[in-house]
Amino acid sequence: MQEKYLYEYAVIRIVPIAEREEFLNVGVILFCKKEKYINVHYQIDEHKLRLFSGEIDIEQIRLNLQSFEKIALGTINCGPIALLDVASRFRWLTAVRSSVIQTSKTHPGLTNNIEQTAKNLFEELVL
Repeated sequence: MQEKYLYEYAVIRIVPIAEREEFLNVGVILFCKKEKYINVHYQIDEHKLRLFSGEIDIEQIRLNLQSFEKIALGTINCGPIALLDVASRFRWLTAVRSSVIQTSKTHPGLTNNIEQTAKNLFEELVL
């Protein structure tokens, strides 16, 4: 019998105009404490984002999402947050914020294949 791992995930959302509270799911952050795993999967659909707002800065969103990914992976030259332990990085990435890039509440689950679960969540919630 394969071991099951407890994981948590959050959906990454772009909120082009905060006052309207409309958002587009663009990614998923998945974290597993036992495996010391954290990863970010994202995809920007420029056409859909421009439907929300023609003035949105896609390049800045791309840079910010790249920073999310670098922090998750613990990239050395990405600042002090990226140097924190895996759980702290996940908590920082999923903290409530009122910016263009936000995350959903975190949700738990059990899996025996973390990578496949990340892929499945991304396909189900973003694509």
